[in-house]
Parts: sequence; C-alpha cells; structure tokens
Amino acid sequence: AAGRAVTVYGYLRVSTEDQVERHGIDARRRAIQQEAERREWAVEFVEDGGYSGSTLDRPGIAALLARLRRDDVLVVARLDRLSRSLADFASLMQQSTRQKWSLVALDLGVDTTTPNGRLIANVMAAVAEWERETIAQRTRDGMAAARAKGRLPGRRSALPSDTRQRIHRHRSAGLSLRQVADRLT
Repeated sequence: AAGRAVTVYGYLRVSTEDQVERHGIDARRRAIQQEAERREWAVEFVEDGGYSGSTLDRPGIAALLARLRRDDVLVVARLDRLSRSLADFASLMQQSTRQKWSLVALDLGVDTTTPNGRLIANVMAAVAEWERETIAQRTRDGMAAARAKGRLPGRRSALPSDTRQRIHRHRSAGLSLRQVADRLT
C-alpha cells in the first residue's frame, strides 16, 4: 500500500535456559533497541519462549513471517536466535527477497537494507546450498558403498534371529503377512 509506514520487528527467541536467567534475552533486546534508536525505527518485539533454534516451527516466528510485508524489517541481535540452520536461513533470505522485506542480524553484519548486507546474505545462502548438496552427495556415496558391501541401509531389525527366519520360511511357503502374523502369535 502506498504511503504505508515501515514496520520493524525485533525477534527474540528465548530458550529454556534464558527463561531461568533473563540476562541473555535482556541484552539482545537492548542491542536491537539501540540499533533501532540509531536508525530512528520504532520496534515491535516478538518473542518465542522455550523453543529450539534448530527449526522455524515456532509460533512467534511463524506468525511474524506471515505478517511481514514489503519494506518491513526483521531484526535479530544474533542469527542463532532466529535459526541455527543455514538451510532455514537461506530459505528465509529467499522469502525476504520474494516478499521484499529486509533482514538484519546485528552479530554478523547481515543487513539486507544495504548492498553490502545483501552480498553477505547471498554468500551465506550460497554456502548453505553448497552444504546441502555436499551432504546429499556424501549420503548417496555412503549408501552406494554400503550396498556394494552387501549391507542394506537403515537400522537393524529388533526381531530375534529365529523369528526373522520363521517369517522368511512362512513367506517363502506363500503365506500372506496376516497368516504369518497369526502363526507367530
């Protein structure tokens, strides 16, 4: 909407440890507030309590991401408070670019309101993509090597060896899975 004021959101993720000792969260809130004052921004804080940073599956950030609009700014004092996953960060950067809102992570100098900040963010996103591809390739290579040695991927069966042999015999004799189960119980 034309003439719409920019909204700046300060995001704070509070781990269980932070809930006990508020020093960390208070310091992050102050850092965001200081940057906001420097830039003459009014900040609306959004906080997630007791959630891990390993996923974006948190109510506060989910609601915030749904509210962010063109020219809005999402500010975090430390990137690990937003996400510990480079893949999630790269996804957030793509969303930010598509929806034309900005991300500022004070600890790393990521500030997509500036050309230098966008460069840093793009480098981080490229590293995340490389990391995903490298992990996927190592996984494929490892599974192929295991198959070549006659090992099947996955965890070992918890069934005793004699039970597995009985199942195999019954199935080889043409029994259905239901019939095998009935005979085993």
